[in-house]
Amino acid sequence: MKRTTAREIAELIACNTAVIPGGFGCCGHPDLLTEAISERFHREQKPTGLTLLFASGAGDKQGKGLDKLADPRLVRRAIGGFWGFCPAMTKLGKVGEIEAHNWPMGVISHLFRDMASGLDGHFSHVGLHTFVDPQLEGGVLDTDTLPLVEKISLHKKELLYYPSPGADFTLLRGTLADEHGNISMMGEAALHDALWQAMATRNNGGKIAFQVERVVHRLPAEQVDIPGHLVDYVVESGNSHYPSYGSAPQHQPIEQVSPSLAKKLIIHRACLERLPDGAFVNFGIGIPALVGARLDRMNKNIITSVESGVINGKPKSGLAFGEATEFSSILQQADLFSFYNGGGIDVAFLGFAEIDRDGNVNASSFGDKYTGAGGFINIATSAKKIVFCGTMTTRSLLLTENNGTMEITQEGEIGKFVEKVQQVTAATNTPLFWSKEIIIITERAVFSLHKGELTLKELTMGITIDMVVNHIPFPILISQDISNNI
Repeated sequence: MKRTTAREIAELIACNTAVIPGGFGCCGHPDLLTEAISERFHREQKPTGLTLLFASGAGDKQGKGLDKLADPRLVRRAIGGFWGFCPAMTKLGKVGEIEAHNWPMGVISHLFRDMASGLDGHFSHVGLHTFVDPQLEGGVLDTDTLPLVEKISLHKKELLYYPSPGADFTLLRGTLADEHGNISMMGEAALHDALWQAMATRNNGGKIAFQVERVVHRLPAEQVDIPGHLVDYVVESGNSHYPSYGSAPQHQPIEQVSPSLAKKLIIHRACLERLPDGAFVNFGIGIPALVGARLDRMNKNIITSVESGVINGKPKSGLAFGEATEFSSILQQADLFSFYNGGGIDVAFLGFAEIDRDGNVNASSFGDKYTGAGGFINIATSAKKIVFCGTMTTRSLLLTENNGTMEITQEGEIGKFVEKVQQVTAATNTPLFWSKEIIIITERAVFSLHKGELTLKELTMGITIDMVVNHIPFPILISQDISNNI
């Protein structure tokens, strides 16, 4: 292990190489290293033609993280799971200035593990019948980009093949390093995929650099998360070490914003959903993360998780999503996705952007906003029960409460129940979903979804059936015993 500077790391990265930038969205990214690459590029116009491979793209939506590398001369190709925190990089992909691919986050986590095993790619059923499937869009952000994903048949079963782009350099962040190169991540939001990324890079002949808060003489063995033989370079940050962008002082006011009345209604009703004792529960980004925080305060007898690898505790939201307080344990992200894929999730609370007449759910692309699939496809595919949480309309929706009765004082400009979704992130009308219980909780009604058929089950006090169906441009079923539980 060599102690060095971020500038020297940037100088070591050659043109046309594959780079794995670590972290999980707004958590655990080695900003000093990506900033140094950006500075070198603007100084020397090198490196060029990089390929990036990431499970959840790092950023704060304000220029940090991967957006430091958002130049089509610097980056030629990017393959990622979640894109929502790096809008500048996402825009390059959407307009075709870089070759951009969106694969399920859990697939990429497992691809790191398969690369560590010396495999050329990853096979999975995850992504079938979604926009990642080559028979739909092939997981590309721009239609002129050729898909890398292939559909194959193995033992009469359809699978998708996700090829490895290789790994020449990996940029990671830990909390402490010792003089032997051992790394502790005890101060990070989670372990992320750091271990698998380091092993994948080593076994692909690449180099691994860690940004850490400081170097100590020796770490106790039980505190070592990444052994020294997987670490080539260490850079000391010398700065305050925050687990996420949302934990930094300048972002604290953002995290204190109170949810709207519409979101409060959804959160309240979601927390009434029946959860079996000991159920293993997952919470997605946005409203679901707020549901998780509320359930934590209610002391429900459940085990909770966030796909960053955190088990139990109070999940944070916004620019701290992926981090939690008072957690009980942290798993490697790829290992948690293995548990997810095997059916370990009893109940998943997920957000949605659109739902259409065929029961397709879009949670990845909405107008000009593109977040990507993230862990949504893995989770929706494997969970036994899914609770979708979101408003029926968006942009400028305003509700008021009068003696327990809700009034819509200003309707949202955009309806989220549509004839056809912009992108299929989950196809609930396929056999894979038929045995699942699927609930949709909105601010004015609760629905069930089975074999692509939507049924109205509950109404918010003050809301009529007409006030619901008038915002759904396709026929739905009406339950014979509608209740008012919201």
